[in-house]
Amino acid sequence: MRHGPVTLSNEVRRRSECGERWDLVFCSDMLNFAEFLGLAPAAVRTVPSIAYFHENQVTYPVQHKKEYDYHFAFSNMTTALAASRVWFNSEFNRDSFVNGLRDFLERMPDFQPLADVDRIHGKSIIRPPGIDSMPTRGPRVPGPLRILWAARWEFDKNPADFFAALDLLERRGLDFEVSVIGGGQAARILPEFEEAQSRFRDRIRDWGYLDSRDAYLKALLESDVAVSTANHEFFGVGMAEACAAGAYPLVPNRLAYPELLAAAGARGSEMFFYDGSAGDLAIRLAELHARLEVGDLWAGSPGLAIEAVDRFQWDRLVETWDDELAAMID
Repeated sequence: MRHGPVTLSNEVRRRSECGERWDLVFCSDMLNFAEFLGLAPAAVRTVPSIAYFHENQVTYPVQHKKEYDYHFAFSNMTTALAASRVWFNSEFNRDSFVNGLRDFLERMPDFQPLADVDRIHGKSIIRPPGIDSMPTRGPRVPGPLRILWAARWEFDKNPADFFAALDLLERRGLDFEVSVIGGGQAARILPEFEEAQSRFRDRIRDWGYLDSRDAYLKALLESDVAVSTANHEFFGVGMAEACAAGAYPLVPNRLAYPELLAAAGARGSEMFFYDGSAGDLAIRLAELHARLEVGDLWAGSPGLAIEAVDRFQWDRLVETWDDELAAMID
């Protein structure tokens, strides 16, 4: 985020000198777009632009408060101000950004640019990312309840609660298998992963980073239930993909998840959400274990999660995206 404007502007200048021209700039929130415009050649300064916020640095969690970098939060603000349009992947992301930014600015001793927050909100729209179509799930191979946890291996995904719930299931004498996939530096930092790998070694199907898309899809398609314990999620592509692959979602009733599964309606709210604690997660997993034993995991609503995330299929989204980009260029 610090050197991106310099690196990208140099590349644009090189290409511009070779005669290349552009119709629109589409950048992520990881670029300080205002700095980029100040450094970029004239060929891109006047074209329309979209800043896509797949996360935001105002409310992005840090493990220790002293790690919080206010410069990154302000960079997000100037990026949103400089762009013609601001797209957010969820209402939760937009609202947490706008509200968090307003709170951040109100702590400034003077010249609080609160009106600029309203400007940002006024040119913001929600454009969730798309997901690819999933292969058809085949007949279930007999066996115990198969539980999937797929996320970055970082503190904000709250792996401790997931492993605590598994421990409660085991203490109840319930049989299950588990896939813990993803990865990240925290695998070497957070003790939960090493302890859990040893604790549940006889129950593990997949562990860690999967080195191919096919292996990832196989893990999704073979799982009965996909669990999130996240304390931070601006959208949830992994959970959307797990749902599309036919896994039963169990997610905390917070963050972007109510929005992600809103299309499942009241029935989905009853089925797919737990209260966010390890204890309630274990209770819900035990209920699914019992349902699976009688052959009715979905309580009479098979396909509900697939239907809920169908609106995120790329073939449903891409025409809208294309039309909006075309209108901005015209």
